[in-house]
Amino acid sequence: MKKLIAVLVALMCIACVFAGGKKEAAPAAPKELTVTIWDEGQRPGLQQIVDEWSAQSGIKATIQVIDWNNYWTLLEAGATGGELPDVFWMHSNVAQMYMENNLLLDLTSKIKKSSKIDLNNYYEGIVKLYQSNGKQYAVPKDIDTIALWYNKTIFDEMGVAYPDETWTWDDFAAAAKKLTNANHWGYAIQPGNNQEGFYNTIYSMGGYVISDDKKSSGMDKPETIKAIKLFTDLIAAGACPDLNTVAETAPNELLCAGKVAMSINGSWMLAGYRDNEYAAANCDVAVLPFTKTPADRVSIYNGLGWAAAANGKNTDAAWSLIEYLGTKEAQIKQAELGVTMAAYQGCSDKWVNCVKCFDLSGHMDMLNAKLVFRPYSRNTVVWEDMMTEKLKDAWTGAKSTEAVCKDIAAAMNEALAEE
Repeated sequence: MKKLIAVLVALMCIACVFAGGKKEAAPAAPKELTVTIWDEGQRPGLQQIVDEWSAQSGIKATIQVIDWNNYWTLLEAGATGGELPDVFWMHSNVAQMYMENNLLLDLTSKIKKSSKIDLNNYYEGIVKLYQSNGKQYAVPKDIDTIALWYNKTIFDEMGVAYPDETWTWDDFAAAAKKLTNANHWGYAIQPGNNQEGFYNTIYSMGGYVISDDKKSSGMDKPETIKAIKLFTDLIAAGACPDLNTVAETAPNELLCAGKVAMSINGSWMLAGYRDNEYAAANCDVAVLPFTKTPADRVSIYNGLGWAAAANGKNTDAAWSLIEYLGTKEAQIKQAELGVTMAAYQGCSDKWVNCVKCFDLSGHMDMLNAKLVFRPYSRNTVVWEDMMTEKLKDAWTGAKSTEAVCKDIAAAMNEALAEE
């Protein structure tokens, strides 16, 4: 009888385990993750790093590249239709909106438990960009700086000294005029070249685009108008190509074609210049000019974040990949391969030596300039697109630069009030 009771008790215990005491089995690891980005120039290097993670995890992850405009269309469709890529890039333009609508996977507790990720190791502005209500929704991927790319051959031909750390914005404007002839312009800029153009000059001259509290525009401030006018005056003087020309051919493409002597660009453009035979043979990089003293030399910086879908089917694997991409080792590899500068502080030194054809110290030196985070709000795209459209009238001379800037400020204030 005692043996029978013991057997019955044992069977009851086993039954209890199967009835509810047993934890559900962990979901099987996915065979493949979808990773989506918008820059083909970065794909080869990033795929190498992702492949290293795949070798460790046993999970294949293939990077797909969608061009900038279609990328956000894809994400918007995924957000409304319920299926986003497993891992993808997030940007300051829309990060607040995606976080507030719970579309991104909350990484807070995962980061806290991680032995590989310490957010103190990354640039503070990029970390904070991907925070909302005390939660972290992305791991910083990179940092960028803005520098002055120039065509050495045109400078030599026109007898103009190369740009250096002594240049002011007035020196820049004077050189642009000297470098202009029937075959090329001194400089080129589009109305949409904000971070890669007039934003840097605005903040260098003491103006601003948006207030710190994200509630009002600074586009109607005298310093801001002066900064925009620097470029519209160059267009009016013929030292920059007109709107139709830059609408058809981007400034960086004009530089690669030997049609302009200077172009202001972000560090993320390296791959495009490196892989262009003409640019690799004829171009180089310098720091941006300043207004009055080197202390007001400004680089508008930004940083992408690695994010995952909140409702993704493979969130554990997605986090594992994001965690790996954020490690110091992966960030160093990203810099060494020339993908981009690293969001992990102290790792971008390797980026300087990733190519032999350019002296990239111009971009690195801009890390020591006054760094201003790229202006953004909850829905940056709305007012930035409006700004680009309205600036066309200043580019063509249809309206005065002052009038256009005041129009932008009024429309921008309305947009910000609706946020």
